[in-house]
This record gives sequence, C-alpha cells and structure tokens, in this order.
Amino acid sequence: MSTELEVGTKVVVSVPGSSANLGPGYDTLGMAVSIYDTVEVEIIPSGLEVEIFGEGEEDLPRDGSHLVVKAIRSGLNAANVDAPGLRIVSTNNIPQSRGLGSSASAAVAGVVAANALAGFPLDTDQIVQLSSAFEGHPDNAAASVLGQAVVSWTTIPVDGRSQPQYKAAQIKVHEDIHATALVPNFHASTQAVRRVLPSHVTHGDAAFNVSRTAVQVAALQSYPELLWEGTRDRLHQPYRSDVLPVTAEWVNRLRNRGYAAYLSGAGPTVMVLHTEPIDAEILDDARAQGLRVIELDVAGPVTVEVTQA
Repeated sequence: MSTELEVGTKVVVSVPGSSANLGPGYDTLGMAVSIYDTVEVEIIPSGLEVEIFGEGEEDLPRDGSHLVVKAIRSGLNAANVDAPGLRIVSTNNIPQSRGLGSSASAAVAGVVAANALAGFPLDTDQIVQLSSAFEGHPDNAAASVLGQAVVSWTTIPVDGRSQPQYKAAQIKVHEDIHATALVPNFHASTQAVRRVLPSHVTHGDAAFNVSRTAVQVAALQSYPELLWEGTRDRLHQPYRSDVLPVTAEWVNRLRNRGYAAYLSGAGPTVMVLHTEPIDAEILDDARAQGLRVIELDVAGPVTVEVTQA
C-alpha cells in the first residue's frame, strides 16, 4: 500500500540545461550548462494546478500531459507514495526545442521533485533511469542529474521484455573550459532531425568517431587544447546539414576560425567549447543575424530544497 503525502509539503528544484553529443559522442556524451529551469511543487488537497513562466509559457500544456507532471507521477510511483493534489510552478530559462536539453531538464526536475517529496528514497542511479526513460537515451538527463560532463550508455535486456537500463558516469571538466551557445530563433524537432540519419555508416566513419570520442573525453578532463579535434564528427552532423543550414553554416564558420564548435544535441543551437573568449566581432555578427548568444559555464548537478508550508 502506498503512503499519501502531507498537504503543504513543498519542494523547489533548480535543474541545469545540457548539451548532448559534444561532437562525436552521439547519444553518449553530455554536459550540464549554466542555464536553469526552476520548478516548485506543492502538495495540495486535490486536483492539478500548473503555472508556467518564461520559455514555453505560451505553448506548453497545463494539464497531465505536461512533461514535468508526468515525471513527478513517475517518481511518486517509483517511491510508492501518492499525492492528493499537486500545484506546480515552472519558471523556464532553457530555450525550448533548441538542443539545450529542455525536455530532459523537465523530466529530471519532475523525478527529483517527487523523490524529495517522498523523503529521498530513490538513489542517483534510479533518478537517472527514470528521467532518461522519457527520451529513450540518457546523455542529456544524466548530465542534468550529475552535473559536469557525462559518459552515458544504454543496456538492452536480452529477454526483450524488460525496460532498457540507462547508465552514466560523471567526467570532471577542466576548470578552464567554458561554453558559448548560439541559439537560432527557430525550433528543431529531435525526431525530424533523427530521421535524416542513415541506417548504416561505413567502418571508417565509425572508427573515426570512436577515436574522436576518446579524444573528447581526454580534452574535457585534462587537455583542453584538443577540444577542436575532439569535436570532429562524421556520424550525424554531416547528415543534418541540409535540414539545419543556418546551424551548419555557423559550425563551419567557427571551426574554420579554430573554434571547437558543434551541433548541440539535435540542434539548432551551435555550441562552442573554449578556454579563451570568442572574438567579439563574430558574436556581434551572430546577433546581427538573429542568433541569441548565451555565455555559459559548466554546471553542477540538479539541486532541491524542501520546505514546509
């Protein structure tokens, strides 16, 4: 039998955005970045109340289909507790559908809030598992849960019936590494951008990406001078160029100037990893062409505070 939570209990979650793939590490590498959504969740006597401010406030649903709501309910179910009612207030700073992990952050916020409301019965591995299940891969969600950068992977059970297992390990990022996002003013559908990828790649391209993923892990931890080489990719970005021409143009332009630029997640955001500031003239030109420039740091993990009304 599940336990019903006390009315008036309230939690506040602050969850960072994330950048996935980091160039060659398709569905594997991710990094938390210092742009945050804040989600307040309160147990109320009955019903569901959802308020949304900031990014997505005009478009996101305010019912049970909202991803934060679904993630809260998933977390409560895993913790074997019930809530008579929920009041949720989301203040969103992470751009929606731009390749900065907005969906994963919503899932993480919901699961972490549920865990806190229930008294923290779930461990970090369970939080990664539950929040990753909403997207079907753990790179973004694990980065927001653990902070810093992550190497993540998925294990498919051999019985064909059990749920995939989502795993991740944190990589401590070199203190000199920073990030700058160039965010176009249009959305990108993750599923639409995935559809342009081929079903098979050559052995040579696969070997290329394996080597550059290894280089990227080394670059992130200890050798930031290798970031340009570590962000090279043949597995997904070349195929996405036609459907994301603005992104491809800016990735190429920055890389030709020696910057470690790559397509962030499914895009359309261009992310640059760097140890020295990017030339101001380049950033001014990006702004003039309608791109939003966001200067970021590597972020720590999701945080949560429990209060009593």
